[in-house]
Amino acid sequence: MPLGRELPQLLKQRLFHKGRKFDFEVNRLRLPNKSEGEWECIRHPGGALAVPVTPEGKLVLVRQYRFAIQGRILEFPAGTLEHNEDPLATVQREIQEETGYSAQKWRKLGEFFLAPGYSDEIIYAFLAQDLEKLETPPPQDGDEDMETVLLTPEELEKAILDGEPVDAKSISSFFLARPFLV
Repeated sequence: MPLGRELPQLLKQRLFHKGRKFDFEVNRLRLPNKSEGEWECIRHPGGALAVPVTPEGKLVLVRQYRFAIQGRILEFPAGTLEHNEDPLATVQREIQEETGYSAQKWRKLGEFFLAPGYSDEIIYAFLAQDLEKLETPPPQDGDEDMETVLLTPEELEKAILDGEPVDAKSISSFFLARPFLV
């Protein structure tokens, strides 16, 4: 992501944990404004998300169980980038695994930081069009608990405004896709 980067000075790394999906570190830093302190950070390889649209104009989402919130949340299909994986390849794999659809037409919507207060995770958002239902979808990951949900753009917007649980990356990507939805 082409951003004006200003690296802090690392004074001391106090804690580092390498996890399955991301790493966690606690560092003593000197920021560009010269203030010093300890900061926690999640180091994440990034994720890719699809806003899939059926030929009938319906959006394809998943209602997924998330252990951190102890409940189900509405999301667009998305996944974590593998090492050196192109974001488009990630999301093409994930849409098939999570929804059983594939797309013939892809448009990059943009990229954004998900939670820059404590993580460097970047989400790469794509519009997926000309969807086809797969005859034999690839299996979902063993820990995934989700159902596919089809909504019109108006129904999704109403769900968001009514406070239904929808994750931030999906809300952001929906509004990036809105100008391209008929």
